[in-house]
Amino acid sequence: MIFKVLYQELSGEIPVRERTKSMYIEADSVREVRDILADRKVNIELIQQLDEKHLEYEKQSEDFKVENR
Repeated sequence: MIFKVLYQELSGEIPVRERTKSMYIEADSVREVRDILADRKVNIELIQQLDEKHLEYEKQSEDFKVENR
């Protein structure tokens, strides 16, 4: 499964939409995504599992890149 993670680069930063970044991670569950990101110092706003239609839409972006475990 592919998950989209919306996050702030600084863990203590208050979420501001204009500074929110996204990444895509392949994992089996939301818990596994959190485990993968545990060593990074980011403030996770949202982890969203992408269904097929949403994934196809996201793939159209030039910034789309799936991070492996």
